[in-house]
Amino acid sequence: MTLLEPACPIPTFAPADMDGAIAAARAAVGLPVGARVVAAMSGGVDSTVVAALLHKAGYDVVGVTLQLYDHGAALKKKGACCAGQDIHDARLAAESLGIPHYVLDYESRFRDAVIDQFADSYLRGQTPVPCIRCNQTVKFRDLLDVARDLGAEAMATGHYVRRAVGPDGRAQMRKAVDHSRDQSYFLFATTPAQLDYLRFPLADLEKPQVRGVAAELGLKIAAKPDSQDICFVPSGDYRTLIDRLRPQGREAGEIVHMDGRVLGTHGGITDYTIGQRRGLNVAVGEPLFVTKLDPDNRRVIVGPREALLTAALTLDETNWLGDEATIAAAAEAGAPVLARVRSTRPPSPARLALVDGVISVVFAEGEEGVAPGQACALYDPADPDRLLGGGFIQTTTALV
Repeated sequence: MTLLEPACPIPTFAPADMDGAIAAARAAVGLPVGARVVAAMSGGVDSTVVAALLHKAGYDVVGVTLQLYDHGAALKKKGACCAGQDIHDARLAAESLGIPHYVLDYESRFRDAVIDQFADSYLRGQTPVPCIRCNQTVKFRDLLDVARDLGAEAMATGHYVRRAVGPDGRAQMRKAVDHSRDQSYFLFATTPAQLDYLRFPLADLEKPQVRGVAAELGLKIAAKPDSQDICFVPSGDYRTLIDRLRPQGREAGEIVHMDGRVLGTHGGITDYTIGQRRGLNVAVGEPLFVTKLDPDNRRVIVGPREALLTAALTLDETNWLGDEATIAAAAEAGAPVLARVRSTRPPSPARLALVDGVISVVFAEGEEGVAPGQACALYDPADPDRLLGGGFIQTTTALV
């Protein structure tokens, strides 16, 4: 099954308020002018504008770009970040700005922490989010160490989120002003220590304004399309990658209705994800959806749409940015939250619970689109722009 590459929309530009953008970047950094800041430069318009704004704001900027995978193949596809063309674009931008720039070979680390984990998750019947793993490991762990080694007082990225300091003096993560670009879901695993060091200068800008700033500064990437699909799958066909890395996922099995009827066969469990309707190749006169994957028995379980409704889920690998000391303390107190189970879905009212030492999220109403392996990001119901943390979904409990 091949994912079709979406058509890249024509980039839109807004008039650049350079003084305002520079002032906003300086406020986001919150350090004295002249302080050293590492700018993580992917080669895209967002991270390039961050480096440019920090340079204009008077900081000692050092650009760092990560080579994460075999960029020779990725050159054949537009819209793949951290590929060969992107490294070239980052280098040219750094040269035009007159800032030092380093390219670090992280292919081995990225393969171990992201690509292999991605393939293994599909074998377990999960739906992984590789962008979160990349932020959690290579970018916000390893790269931060590099920034400190370079003597930087902070590291800045082009993510659309806001870092704020709360009344208690602790750093908070909040949604950016452009909610349509908000990336807080993908950054739920950012730890308090990492957040203390990170800066997000684009928090107050919308994407057309960022492009306007790039054009005003004469940056060649001003009209560069945004990245599409999974960066390390240049063809967009991620199942071909999984088949190559984990061929055992192609073992055939049964497609079974949740009432026990065997409806057909499949050619590999990695072809399916929770909530999938198309491509089931079974006909029973009613719309059917994948409701569960049973990798041990190579079974794909299907049922009606209402069977997708989830009453509760459990979390693993949790992270906490809330006011309580730990997420376990918040769960033990039954803290109310807004839970976001996919980046494309709005948060839903829920509460935390602690059951036999396991963090659970209990929804006020049935929630759709919940799949093990995905992230569940948690927000504050009293302050919906504030990210409280989250975790990776391990198990789900059906509503019916």
